Amino acid sequence: MLFRVFLSFVLLASGLTSAAQISEALRSVVQIEHDYEVEPNIVYRVANNYEAKLDVYRPDTKASVPVVMLIHGGGWVEGMKEAYLLNGLPYQQMGFAVVNVEYRLAKVSPAPAAVEDCLCALHWIGRNAKKYNFDLSKVIVTGGSAGGHLALTTAMIPSSAGLDNGCVYEDDEPWTGPGVSNRPKVAAVVNWFGITDVDAMLQGAETRGYAISWFDSLPDRDDLARRLSPINYVRPDVPPILTIHGDADKLVPYAQAVRLHGALAKAGVRNQLYTIPGGGHGEFTLEQEMKAFETIEGFLTSLGIKAMTR
Repeated sequence: MLFRVFLSFVLLASGLTSAAQISEALRSVVQIEHDYEVEPNIVYRVANNYEAKLDVYRPDTKASVPVVMLIHGGGWVEGMKEAYLLNGLPYQQMGFAVVNVEYRLAKVSPAPAAVEDCLCALHWIGRNAKKYNFDLSKVIVTGGSAGGHLALTTAMIPSSAGLDNGCVYEDDEPWTGPGVSNRPKVAAVVNWFGITDVDAMLQGAETRGYAISWFDSLPDRDDLARRLSPINYVRPDVPPILTIHGDADKLVPYAQAVRLHGALAKAGVRNQLYTIPGGGHGEFTLEQEMKAFETIEGFLTSLGIKAMTR
């Protein structure tokens, strides 16, 4: 079923009609199937009696390859990594390894659990780079909506914030020295309409119910929301960030993307805001998505982050 869905996606995206063209598209699909190995449901963290899992899609090669950490959306209250599977295919077409991550939702554990888990997934990538031939100088983090927020926090929140303290012991197997960290520095973020100002979504004009539910009845909600807001971690040394956002988005206000873009530019951080006119919350046309991925490829290439296109 997945193969047929992917084939239909490729054929549609390519706008192919002739038998020769279809054969070329089919070759592209089969090339990925032939070249990639899949390891599903690897437990990368256990917290609150919950096994957080990830899937690895990697080219069958001994060479080091760039890796994309993919984070699903769902307002921190719903969603699953399997539903986000196809979002990794364009990166596989570009030759990247893909790590598809799940995390604790609000019904398992409220904020900041999702942020903690994704930071620990980044540690897992660092610890397992040799096994999977990940190029740790070219780690990309991406996601949509709440996944976009988590991509930003994973890249922007420093270790000094303490939100990844729960998993650092796994980096330091002997436990006898001052400790080591296998958390790689993120090379770039591709943020699809992610929340950038969590605090603003708990009060005022940008209030959203899913954000309120993520915090449940935590007594320190407002302070925690500020600690989990990417806008509050803007500084000159954060990775380059590409934000893709529709200006008619009703679930995550487009104004949040504009504010992040302005703050990053003021701090001298290389970043780009790609606006989709009339675009809703991920409700983009095929042409709009194709242009967005062209922008992604161009942005990553400009940073020297490029794998061999398959």
